[in-house]
Amino acid sequence: MMSETTAKIVKKTCFVVMGFGVKTDFQQQKTYDLDKSYRIIIKRAVEEAGLECIRADDVIHAGIIDKPMYELLLGADVVVADLSTSNANAIYELGVRHALRPHTTIVIAEKNFKFPFDIGHLLVRPYNHLGAGIDAEDAETTRKELKKAIQVLIEKKESDSPVYTFLPSLRGPTIVEAAISPAISVAQTTPVEDKTVSLLMDMFYQARGTSNWAGAKLALDQLKTKLPGEPFILQQLALATYKSKKPDLKSALEEAQSICEVLHPQTTKDPETLGICGAIHKRLWELEGKSEDLDKSIYFYGKGFYLRDDHYNGINYSFMLNVRASQSIDIPNAIADFVWAQRVRHQIIKLCEVQLDAGVKNDEGEIDREQLFWLRATLVEAFLGTGETTRAKLQQKQAIEEAPEAWMADTLQEQLGKLEKLLENSPY
Repeated sequence: MMSETTAKIVKKTCFVVMGFGVKTDFQQQKTYDLDKSYRIIIKRAVEEAGLECIRADDVIHAGIIDKPMYELLLGADVVVADLSTSNANAIYELGVRHALRPHTTIVIAEKNFKFPFDIGHLLVRPYNHLGAGIDAEDAETTRKELKKAIQVLIEKKESDSPVYTFLPSLRGPTIVEAAISPAISVAQTTPVEDKTVSLLMDMFYQARGTSNWAGAKLALDQLKTKLPGEPFILQQLALATYKSKKPDLKSALEEAQSICEVLHPQTTKDPETLGICGAIHKRLWELEGKSEDLDKSIYFYGKGFYLRDDHYNGINYSFMLNVRASQSIDIPNAIADFVWAQRVRHQIIKLCEVQLDAGVKNDEGEIDREQLFWLRATLVEAFLGTGETTRAKLQQKQAIEEAPEAWMADTLQEQLGKLEKLLENSPY
């Protein structure tokens, strides 16, 4: 019987080279959600072709990313490179792959993308991306084409590297180990006790939907043992922990903080993790009034906003800037925080309106009610914070009517009450 370790080594791998999050194509002056390209098209196509799909942010490693990245560029059975938005890292890594391996490299890009250099000798497979989302039919077509391309390349292994095409005397590696270094582990994708996991996830969502945070935490604690290291589970566990206020609020916040430490909040680029860390320190500030918690909350929210133009982090970032302005005895600094909060809100309004116009849909192409609510809730707060009260009330009414879970509307109302009090105390 083959061991679990051996099974992981034998399974073919695909390393995905691309940018992360929402990035701007400055030639087109348009933003693209590259994470959706990965989730909806690339990852599914790779897994349907029977390969394990790995992206750089899946790699858990000690030290810098360079060593595992080069090992994957050399050792992966297939590399898919998405060059959309002229991501410099992706272009560089594609060049490294072409130098290392004569075949099994696939290049894709958003169909309107104009490359900043001559790549007429490369086969680039285009796909249609709407910016904030991807049409379900387009995604299905592209997935099928990419799956077929992967299967054909593995079977035939025809040269697709311009390096080996134009230098035919160059010899590629005679033996390429498919196994990745034992020091590297990737996020688990193998289903573990699928029925149990599915049941626990249902329990979690049901408990969260009724604000039963203790029940949600119980389900997530069990899920953590089934899916160790899974970021979504840890993020939701931290959220449920501090929301439960068990055994008391201070203890719950400290426990949530320790859960987040596993996700490396100081170095992460995940806006969800940063937002939860910001929320924990916001509540610690409200509980104990320590200035370091106020500053840390602003740091985490601000980082989450600027890394990926994340509206959730941005609206909380602007709120905490107002909090600090209200506490400051230094008038110039208070005015600076107050003004900067207003500027951030104006940016957020533009971001939210673009996303609403594009449609808020899940990976199946259906309306994502939860994300739609938070988008509207963010707009409400941004409008209120910039003095556009009429527009705020219109969005507030719609957001509350469409809230998929009662606690979400309650959270919005509570936040708006706090903001109104802050705005009454302008530093100028």
